[in-house]
Amino acid sequence: MTTPATLSGPERPPQSGKNPTSLVFLLHGYGDSGDGLIPLADVWAPILPDTHFIAPHAPEPCGMMPPGMAGRQWFGLTTWTPYELLEGVKAAAPRLHNTVQAASDAHQVPFNKIALMGFSQGAMMSLYVAPRTSPALAGVLACSGALVGGETLFVEKKSSPPIMLIHGQMDDVVPFAALPFAATALQTLGFQVQTLTRPMMSHSIDDVALQEGGKFLQTILA
Repeated sequence: MTTPATLSGPERPPQSGKNPTSLVFLLHGYGDSGDGLIPLADVWAPILPDTHFIAPHAPEPCGMMPPGMAGRQWFGLTTWTPYELLEGVKAAAPRLHNTVQAASDAHQVPFNKIALMGFSQGAMMSLYVAPRTSPALAGVLACSGALVGGETLFVEKKSSPPIMLIHGQMDDVVPFAALPFAATALQTLGFQVQTLTRPMMSHSIDDVALQEGGKFLQTILA
């Protein structure tokens, strides 16, 4: 069986200048790229000085972008049906998992010191891949995303990393209702879940989300 290819994208080495003791993957949303999310490394580096940040480009060109634009997608979005979302994350998951494994090997950082942070479609990927990964990852920070494949997670779960869900009540792309749905489903399966509701936040990550998300990463990677 052929090993799935890895994903490439911008990286930020530890601010301390030392060898990394932890890794944080920054998984972008639909139509963006790793370049759009790697600046979060500059926000969190002061509290995670020994962390190496990796922002891989999603595997496919974005189908909704005009010719010549560099946007990427983890999977195509046309109908937004549960079936389309599930088939999409399942198809993209092996390359993400292989990228995490390759980075773990290259930097000699164990899985329990690797966190996945995702925004929107990247959050869907994070919430799908992490519970199906063993050994357990350090945790998942999912912003403005949704739990995809929750209905089969009880038989597919390989680990139960801590999870933080952040979502804006004004989100007009991924409905806010995705947060309580995901939290309830994950807690029922034994996950430790933190949630943060941002009343005035749209489909984005505001300063409070960055601050609280950073604290979560700091805790799980300590």
